[in-house]
Amino acid sequence: MKKLYSAAPGFETARKFSRKLRESGFRSALVGGAVRDLLLGRTPADFDLVTEALPEDICRIFPQAKLVGKSFGVTIVRDGNGNDMEIATARSERFYLDGRHPEQISYTTDFALDARRRDFTVNALMYDLEQETLLDFTGGLADLEAGILRAVGVPEERFNEDYLRLLRAVRFAAKLDFKLDPKLENALKSHAHSTTQLSSERVFAELDMMLTGKNPARAVELLESSTILEKLLPEVARLRNITQPPQFHPEGDVLEHTLMMLRHMTVPNRKLAWSVLLHDVGKADTRSVDPDGRIRFFGHESAGALIAENICRRLRMPNDDIDCCVHAVANHMRFASVQNMKRAKLRRLIGEENFSVELELHRLDCRCSNGLMAGYNFLLDLLQEFRDDTPLPPPLVMGRDLIQNNIKPQPKFKVVLDAVYERQLAGEFTDRESALQAALAMF
Repeated sequence: MKKLYSAAPGFETARKFSRKLRESGFRSALVGGAVRDLLLGRTPADFDLVTEALPEDICRIFPQAKLVGKSFGVTIVRDGNGNDMEIATARSERFYLDGRHPEQISYTTDFALDARRRDFTVNALMYDLEQETLLDFTGGLADLEAGILRAVGVPEERFNEDYLRLLRAVRFAAKLDFKLDPKLENALKSHAHSTTQLSSERVFAELDMMLTGKNPARAVELLESSTILEKLLPEVARLRNITQPPQFHPEGDVLEHTLMMLRHMTVPNRKLAWSVLLHDVGKADTRSVDPDGRIRFFGHESAGALIAENICRRLRMPNDDIDCCVHAVANHMRFASVQNMKRAKLRRLIGEENFSVELELHRLDCRCSNGLMAGYNFLLDLLQEFRDDTPLPPPLVMGRDLIQNNIKPQPKFKVVLDAVYERQLAGEFTDRESALQAALAMF
């Protein structure tokens, strides 16, 4: 096997720390994703070391070390250039209380035992930086070369130790574009229900990495085939077999349309990826069929916005991302009529904070259905035309102005304020008083 090397700063840091541990009498090795990615010719996101040194030894050797997981033997050490390195003491625990927390932690000097407690064989590979040799105790190299994701040992046992591994299996299979070992695939299905016992934060973190990773559509497909999707996101799972009018959606049912959009995302980010996943989530509840057989989804965007907000809050997504996603779901159908909008309304649309996210959502929606891109191209031309325009002015009339004029707060506020602001952008009002009188007249 060829020697592993990376130009990434973390690799040199790992080699320097490994040498210092060796000089202090302790073996160490690069472990996990870094070894896997280097063997695949990829640049690792981070570099981690495993060592036979105990946490107190690590803190003695590296005075700048900081214990971040004392009960797990995990230490963070920073080098002189500001690079952080995770150094973990080799462990051999196997006993878990509840699929989330280990009941017993046992340190070991046997790296083979540490490798056999890990989740998947391709993540259990180690590389001795001093001896420049690969340490493969679980057959990970063969699985890496064959493109197979296989559990270390019995998959059911690995999942019972930590339920998060069910989601990690899906994420790694999608990220690496690997096939699932049949035993692992069966265990995913039989243990899918265990994912409901994970905290919302842990579930969201894994799903978010799937959706913003290399192959989000495959991740969702694996979630569906393993039945994890119906456990964690039943609102999305039920989109399967919700048929659509073939003249507008020749690609298939609602879930297939969503998967196709995920496949065509070129620069995935959280706001876009979650907006894509949830943009049609209201269609299952709003589907109807006309007497002539035409399928319709009246109000699916409004219904979908409510469902999307429930999902995002259930997963404890950051508020800013929730606001963007819910707004995108609620308003994604308006892009179909942009060519009929007044100039002031268009200028306001383009000036919205997350317009770029919603424009890309619209492009994907059209690209993965009827292919009609006239509205998207129209907006691109308009962006060029508005490029040198001054920023949108603040509204002349706000809700507090209406309240000060004895108008009781009510849902009509937004309708009136939006209408007055559009007229302001169209140049009908140049002062606050005239805009306010127009607003009051609408009540």
